Parts: sequence; C-alpha cells; structure tokens
Amino acid sequence: MDGNPNPLFSVLTGLVLFSGISFIFFGVSCLFAPYMVMEFERYGLKKFRIPNGFLQIFGGIGLLVGLYHTPLLLAASSGLALLMAAGFGVRLRIKDGFIKSFPAFFYFLLNLVIFVWALSSNQ
Repeated sequence: MDGNPNPLFSVLTGLVLFSGISFIFFGVSCLFAPYMVMEFERYGLKKFRIPNGFLQIFGGIGLLVGLYHTPLLLAASSGLALLMAAGFGVRLRIKDGFIKSFPAFFYFLLNLVIFVWALSSNQ
C-alpha cells in the first residue's frame, strides 16, 4: 500500500494509524487498569480480560505493520472488527444501551471500513 499516489490512501493510512494506536492503548488499559477489571466482571467475562487485552495489542500492531504488508492489514482489521462486533453485542446483552455501546460499534465499523478498503485496493 505504501507509495501509492492515490490521495485516498492517505485517508486510509490515517484511519489505520488512529485505530492501531487506539487498540494498543485499549489493550494495555485492558491488561493493567483497575477500571477494566471491574468492567469485565460486570460483563460476566472476567476470564477473557487478559486475552482480550493481548488481542487488542496484537491487532493494533498488526494494523500498523499492515500498512506495509496488506495481508496482515486484512487479518488485523477483520479480527478487530469481529472483536468489536462481539463487544458491541456483549454491551447490548447487559443492557448498556446504544450510547454506552457506541464505542464498540464505532470501532467495529472503522475496522470493517479498513478491511473493505484494503481488500478493494489490493485487487
């Protein structure tokens, strides 16, 4: 993807950077922030907090490295989109409502857009 003269690629790069850095931050927070320990208990998913944190960190790194290796970008963006779709479902299941659930929905859509855009530009 790097080196493409199409200006839309700079938009895609910006989206990837935003999502990748966000997920690295969220993943570290998931591993170490006391608030996240309480949240995962509230979700009824206490045993998934640490794996979720690592998946977010690896997904974020995968997005960033994926700027130079499209198959990794596709894998990371699709994995994060699935993770966020599940997160959105969990938030709705525990009746958090759409406003509290919106960040998961936003990151689901963001990574779905990255995936579709990268897939279509790779053909």
